[in-house]
Amino acid sequence: MKFAYIIMGPFQSDVDRASIHNEKAQIIGVKTIEEACIVAKRLQKEGISCIELCGAFTQKGAKKVIEATTGEIAIGYVIHDEDQNEIYDKVFSR
Repeated sequence: MKFAYIIMGPFQSDVDRASIHNEKAQIIGVKTIEEACIVAKRLQKEGISCIELCGAFTQKGAKKVIEATTGEIAIGYVIHDEDQNEIYDKVFSR
């Protein structure tokens, strides 16, 4: 199985990327949901079978990536327990 983790922030997907195990596992940074959709379609063509998205995508963003890949590959997104909100807010406001 080949899978990818896409993170969203001040990234450039053509540069901000890494892989292990002969590209069976990849991490790719994107700037926007639209860029993530483009990257996800490319990954799909390359044989990726699962993509996980960072929490910045939210359910709405994940649905856009699912639509971009026509629902043909597994797409998930990371969430955290609500009791962690304060900690996450501190970490991501730095």
